[in-house]
Amino acid sequence: MELFSLSISELRSMIDKGEVSASEVTASVFRRINAVEGRIKAYVTLTGDKAGEMAEKAGGEIAAGRKKPLSGIPMAIKDNMCTKGILTTCASKILSNFIPPYESTVTTKLAANGYVLTGKTNLDEFAMGSSTENSGLHETSNPWDIERIPGGSSGGSAAAVAADECIAALGSDTGGSIRQPAALCGVVGLKPTYGRVSRYGLVAFASSLDQIGPITKNVSDSALLLNIISGRDRFDSTSAPVEAPDFTSFIGKDIKGLKIGIPKEYFIEGMDPEVDKSVKNAVRKLESLGAIPVEVSLPHTGYAVATYYVLATSEASSNLARYDGVKYGFRAEAGELMEMYMKTRAQGFGAEVKRRIMLGTFTLSSGYYDAYYRKAQQVRTLIKKDFDDVFGLVDLVVTPTTPTPAFKFGEKTADPMQMYLADIFTISVNLAGVPAISIPCGFTSGNLPVGLQMIGKHFDEGTILKAAYAYEQSTEWHMRKPDL
Repeated sequence: MELFSLSISELRSMIDKGEVSASEVTASVFRRINAVEGRIKAYVTLTGDKAGEMAEKAGGEIAAGRKKPLSGIPMAIKDNMCTKGILTTCASKILSNFIPPYESTVTTKLAANGYVLTGKTNLDEFAMGSSTENSGLHETSNPWDIERIPGGSSGGSAAAVAADECIAALGSDTGGSIRQPAALCGVVGLKPTYGRVSRYGLVAFASSLDQIGPITKNVSDSALLLNIISGRDRFDSTSAPVEAPDFTSFIGKDIKGLKIGIPKEYFIEGMDPEVDKSVKNAVRKLESLGAIPVEVSLPHTGYAVATYYVLATSEASSNLARYDGVKYGFRAEAGELMEMYMKTRAQGFGAEVKRRIMLGTFTLSSGYYDAYYRKAQQVRTLIKKDFDDVFGLVDLVVTPTTPTPAFKFGEKTADPMQMYLADIFTISVNLAGVPAISIPCGFTSGNLPVGLQMIGKHFDEGTILKAAYAYEQSTEWHMRKPDL
């Protein structure tokens, strides 16, 4: 078994016993990157030299008896999280030369726990997309079929984990951007409760929706990483003053008697029949493990996509106003100031980012604010209330992660609405601020992964990790690897 194919927990055991060194693990991962990255294109920036230095440092600390949870574990970071002294582009021309002068809180925490940075992964530009086709740099391929998309916006992170080009990765999730690519690439993706993880150093898309989380090869690795990145941060006023439990303590616990809600609104006409079958089989498997399925209703689900695309674009319009060519990033050649502003934004942003900025600016404009933005906030409250009501009846909610398996490049780019509907099962979670995980639950006849989504109560990641682990250990879906 190659070192690059192992999980954090497997490598942790081998490194601690002295069976392999941190440098050997890092070298194995970079051999894998050299072998397959030309086809997958998961990365925007590779940090081979820095990774070597970090691995040596980790090896020295281990030798000195200072073992840390991530000592010598190679990880990738989505390229919308600031890394001091390392290019951070958000996959956009407008930030193509931006090198942050500071480190994000999550990567600071990973470094304090001994991780090795392999590089920064590709994404839809400014995290706006569901397929990584909107990257301003290049497309990333799905390791299960390189003619298909890996999902988005954290497509690079999910593809890198699935292709064993890192041991784990971080992504960000605004409307499904961790869970959807994790499902399409056959790995585990966890979106924590809004406020569980600091957003300091995450380049903002929609500040009331964005949340950072892990993408891993198995559920226990997600629990370990959530332990490390969680917690109140004085640099982020939206991080919650809620004490985080030891999430690994939920791993291996019995789920007998756990009530799982099955919302009728998530099993819709037009959903791929093989996805429908895999998810329903997964529910039966959970029932055989002692869980109790309960049919529930989330009646405002049908309004989630429209609500999301008003609120998210409004916040994006505000957040992206800072990119004007003055202080940092790309600057267009121009004769005077206003011309420079206009040319910089016209040339620096891609088509999807411009589409969302214009939509958001419209919904916030005088005369339209009450009709769109205020109304969307009111509907968001109703969507959150749906979850509050359901969680009075059940312990967690189980749904498909995506309505279809990974689609081919170009299949949905001509129709933005079709692309937006790829997130139809994940968006409500962000609007309500609740945690959710996607885990592999099957494969189509074309050997494409299917994801199962588990949604929990606010700050109750423990229950979804417990249920996800119980399901994972009773099946073999997470053990399958793409043939590269």
